[in-house]
Amino acid sequence: MATADSGARRAVVVGGGPAGLMAAEVLSQAGVQVDVYDAMPSVGRKFLLAGKGGLNLTHSEAHEAFAARYGGRRRDIEPMLCRFGAPQLRVWAQGLGVETFIGSSGRVFPTDMKAAPLLRAWLARLRGSGVRFHMRHRWTGWADDGIGLRFTNEAGDVLVQGHDRVVLALGGASWPRLGSDGAWLPLLESRGVAVRALTPSNCGFEVAAWTDFFRSKFAGTPMKNVALAFEHFHQAGEFVITEAGVEGSLVYAASGPVRDTIAAKGEAVVHLDLLPQRDLGFVAAEVARPRGSRSLSTHLKSRLGLDGVKAALLHELLPKDVIHDAAKLAAAIKSLPLRLVKPRPVEEAISSAGGVAFDAMTDGLMLHDIPGVFCAGEMLDWEAPTGGYLLTACFASGFVAGHAAAGR
Repeated sequence: MATADSGARRAVVVGGGPAGLMAAEVLSQAGVQVDVYDAMPSVGRKFLLAGKGGLNLTHSEAHEAFAARYGGRRRDIEPMLCRFGAPQLRVWAQGLGVETFIGSSGRVFPTDMKAAPLLRAWLARLRGSGVRFHMRHRWTGWADDGIGLRFTNEAGDVLVQGHDRVVLALGGASWPRLGSDGAWLPLLESRGVAVRALTPSNCGFEVAAWTDFFRSKFAGTPMKNVALAFEHFHQAGEFVITEAGVEGSLVYAASGPVRDTIAAKGEAVVHLDLLPQRDLGFVAAEVARPRGSRSLSTHLKSRLGLDGVKAALLHELLPKDVIHDAAKLAAAIKSLPLRLVKPRPVEEAISSAGGVAFDAMTDGLMLHDIPGVFCAGEMLDWEAPTGGYLLTACFASGFVAGHAAAGR
């Protein structure tokens, strides 16, 4: 077994995503020698994928609304955002020579919309400050002394020693082909660290079953200009019909409570408003108008503009007695029940929930049970919607963990 060793004031960062790289930067700026280890051939792979269609770095909304996006974990995430939130993240990007702008939705993007130039500039600055990178090193746990770190690479097993602080930024369990596979969870459990199972977040869901006709004709079709309601959630947007169910931004936004309800009850019924721009009174009046010899489909199209996948979904989900009752049909157009029975696998999700419990860590994100070991990023037990909130909290947690580790 090869051994890597060096003197004091040395930190090991395991994981080369935004949280790990931010921790490495903070540690390096504090005069600590930093070695970053990552299982992949290069760092920031999920970060680059996130920027493939335009890097949504953060969001411009006011702090109160921003912090509320973290739901039940707001109490844990908000102090980090106060130290390194959206404004600080934009200033930081500017320091790398990357200007940002606010889009029409309030989301913040680099002016060139790309992730690669930012990552290249960041890595150049990190290397310039002495940060060393060790690729294709998969962390497999601790040495017998509980301090040294074990890795495997193409040459075999590697034992890393001589460090006096560690930051773990190993990601969640979504996109395992990019390195986030959740394999670290049992390693922490074996050391007595409290963790929650990793589950899909910002994910699609399966229905009990589409009919063969509906699936073959409409799988892949977007549902535009609709609203989705579930418990306290109500939001307009769009999603996509899939072979097994539904996915897309509007579904992702409600995925946390929907997933938890399915886990508790075996299913979750969401309600779709197919005409959110119209009130029930208007819809009811138009549906009830005499249609003469026209078919119901023609009537709905001419009076309400309902056709295509929206009209088909009504026929897919409603019994015939409702379809042919004007009042009930109007109510269904405004609140169409859709029964979801299963989240799609975590490997397909945008992100994951679960991970290291905040109660298992100090305010500086150091593990109570393993002093000198800090955790950051998506491996912590939190979740957030897309829109820049995921990335911002990853950066913020890396910033906090890096400062706490530097001050140890």
